[in-house]
Amino acid sequence: MSTIENLPATNFIRQIVAKDLAENKHNKVITRFPPEPNGFLHIGHAKSICLNFGIASEFSGLCNLRFDDTNPEKESIEYVHAIEKDVHWLGFKWAELRHSSDYFEQLYDFAVELIEKGLAYVDSLNAEQMREYRGSLTKPGKESPDRHRSIAENLDLFTRMRAGEFSDGQYLLRAKIDMAASNINMRDPALYRIRRVHHQRTGDAWCIYPMYDYTHCISDALEGITHSLCTLEFADHRPLYDWILDNISIDCHPLQIEFSRLELEYTIVSKRKLNQLVVEGHVSGWDDPRMPTIAGLRRAGFTPAAIRDFCERIGVTKKDAWIEMSVLESCIREDLNNTAFRAMAVLEPLKVVLENYPEAQVEQLEMSNHPQDETQGKRIVPFAKVVYIEQDDFADIPPPKYKRLIEGGEVRLRGAYVIKCNEIIKDAEGKVIELRCTYDENTLGKKPEGRKVKGVIHWVAAEHALDAEVRLYDRLFNVANPSAEENFCDALNPNSLEVVTDAKVESSLAKAELGSRFQFERVGYFCLDTKDSSASKLVFNRTVTLRDTWV
Repeated sequence: MSTIENLPATNFIRQIVAKDLAENKHNKVITRFPPEPNGFLHIGHAKSICLNFGIASEFSGLCNLRFDDTNPEKESIEYVHAIEKDVHWLGFKWAELRHSSDYFEQLYDFAVELIEKGLAYVDSLNAEQMREYRGSLTKPGKESPDRHRSIAENLDLFTRMRAGEFSDGQYLLRAKIDMAASNINMRDPALYRIRRVHHQRTGDAWCIYPMYDYTHCISDALEGITHSLCTLEFADHRPLYDWILDNISIDCHPLQIEFSRLELEYTIVSKRKLNQLVVEGHVSGWDDPRMPTIAGLRRAGFTPAAIRDFCERIGVTKKDAWIEMSVLESCIREDLNNTAFRAMAVLEPLKVVLENYPEAQVEQLEMSNHPQDETQGKRIVPFAKVVYIEQDDFADIPPPKYKRLIEGGEVRLRGAYVIKCNEIIKDAEGKVIELRCTYDENTLGKKPEGRKVKGVIHWVAAEHALDAEVRLYDRLFNVANPSAEENFCDALNPNSLEVVTDAKVESSLAKAELGSRFQFERVGYFCLDTKDSSASKLVFNRTVTLRDTWV
């Protein structure tokens, strides 16, 4: 178990938890990750997942996964399953799977208790009237005419609310606190509303549903949560969290601790806005590789280890701060550099004929799957008379210091021979369509005698290459803070996706499993798409470039 002496001072939550344990306030740390199943999880949720499960693990405690399912209009079982998959994929196991709906009967009973204590009342103000009565930051609110109903009348109305006697929105149950409170959240907040909506777990058993602020603290207490970790926007809600628990008959009183939410450049982490991108067709779905959702990152080729590393690097603070996208990209580059198999792919093929290579000969060249890790084994790559290279690796009119192939010049084909370009073939429009070259048969794994060849380029054997579609994904937005724009969709990057339909990849990739990740040498890191790829159509998604091209 960690102790306060050996914890980093920058993580104030670790310090609080360690101190509480040292003072014997708790026998075991219990945390929870409580998403609402109204959309897919995003990178901001990953930070909370890593924090809650990480704190529990570090202190030999427990962490529950609890679905905050009190708003059935926007929730679905599809989102529940997606969230479970994401948490598992990130590498975490929950102690117990819970739902706020598990506690609907207890939540109702606690509401009755508040009414009986004179601390809650049934109100008939509509939404517009409530806004008017609520006041503002500089003006106190005023009491509802219904605030002084008798306890008996409130109990009767609340019972009838549950029984379905009233229409949606006709009544609310509100806490009776202080309409002049400086904290607007304490001005008689709503506890229950009438909604005739089918619930994905409880069906039509209920027509009244508890509000989040009321439900969350009681759910925490019923589960024995010791430290309720949430983002900074809930700091103003903490007095209400404490007020509810202080005024009902419940033994556990968790400590709410707020931390900064994740603000990542060149993206958005708002479920509402992400849903808008999906609905309006700006992306192909919640799992589009450009989306900051965990499903999107997974499909793009990000690894759980890289995301956990990112969450650890950005740390936990009490002050909001913007994180550069390059930090996330650096994490995945480092991970894939260490773990991804190497392969060769040519995105814009240029035909090269090796005129002095034997016509029917095919060599099976042995290449390392990872140049820094021989334990990852080797693969066989065929080499023959005709190969493809990248069009960019040849220049008819080379720029200064050009180290790739030119007419009369030499380069080494990676893992193979040194070749020399002798003739250029062009089409009617003057475009280079073929190179006639010769190879030096004495340069396989050897340096050429009497000359120095500086350039090394990748290639694939034409006859043995596989056709592939390669999707070059880039950042979804072209400004660092798209939410600051009047219409955030105006900041969409028009070049966030380029589809290459006639790429050629080496034959070893025929056996690649869906979702497997590769470094296409000299090109970038790629993942075999899990949705659109098949044995008859290879589709690779670019995870990240080899270097940061946005610098």
